[in-house]
Amino acid sequence: SASTIPMPEGAPSAHGSALAAFDDGEVVAFWWAGARESAADAAVYTAHWKDGVWSAAHRVVERGELSRQLGFGVRRLGNPAAWVARDGRVHLYAVATGLGGWAASRVVHLVSDDRGGKFVAQRVLPLSPLFNTSVLVRTNPVALADGGWLLPAYFELGNKYPMLVTMDAQGRPLRSVRIGASRTSLQPALLPVSATELHALMRDHGALHRIQRATSIDAGMHWRDQRALGLRNDDSSIAAIRLADAGFVMAYNDQLPEPATPRQWLRLSTSTDGVHWGEAKDIRRGAPGDEFSYPSLLQVGGQLHVTFTLMRGAIAHHVYDIVADSAPRYARIE
Repeated sequence: SASTIPMPEGAPSAHGSALAAFDDGEVVAFWWAGARESAADAAVYTAHWKDGVWSAAHRVVERGELSRQLGFGVRRLGNPAAWVARDGRVHLYAVATGLGGWAASRVVHLVSDDRGGKFVAQRVLPLSPLFNTSVLVRTNPVALADGGWLLPAYFELGNKYPMLVTMDAQGRPLRSVRIGASRTSLQPALLPVSATELHALMRDHGALHRIQRATSIDAGMHWRDQRALGLRNDDSSIAAIRLADAGFVMAYNDQLPEPATPRQWLRLSTSTDGVHWGEAKDIRRGAPGDEFSYPSLLQVGGQLHVTFTLMRGAIAHHVYDIVADSAPRYARIE
């Protein structure tokens, strides 16, 4: 099925959706919306998907209140990432800047005790020696066996590189590590292969124009860069997750022959190992200048939820059935 999430009135621009789910299967989405990117009225909104219907959009983070909670001025708000902990609390990570552009961003950690109705700022994540600035979030966290989670992040000022932040079961940051040695990779998407093996797939900000890759064999403590995938990436965010007992799925912007623009073709592909990807299924394919970008993925039962930016004016929502295949650890998306 395909739909769009209801947008707040008077907010013609929307981007950067994130997905999470509660134990009862209810899905919650977050995104920013406003007059345009970096506008003074840009705020983080949420909506809930239950029984096949989205709720109205509800604003949960805006500059004035966040400034009061943090004790310093917030100039702009950007991409969110979200996680529902085992205790049911919703942890929201929002990109926020004081002075300067996105390269001066900080990651603010907020928590909700009422299923995402109201959030309270907890901290600015201590992720950078530059006053914790120039760090952003974009992609899904990944669960740890002890109830904690791994939060992907990235550093953007000058050299651009992916990072990984380990949270304990209460959401407190324990440590952060750099993912590999690349200086042109952003927005890592994490694929847990086993209890100790992790893969990260990254947006390529360099000249290669391919999805970048790194691996860890010690649960994310140390990373090694690997050969890039053969899949095209013209500096655009991807999303990838492990499916329950059925391999992996990735959403990414493919590239059409010229004349074309980088974000007009959004596709979905599956893999048995996170390295070799099968024939892709189109999510949206448009004309030059169209934008279908910044996908997020979430599995709930036998369904795959996909949200993405629709022409910079809305957040689209597609639901696909996950069909088990006879091959080990593989699934088809229909």
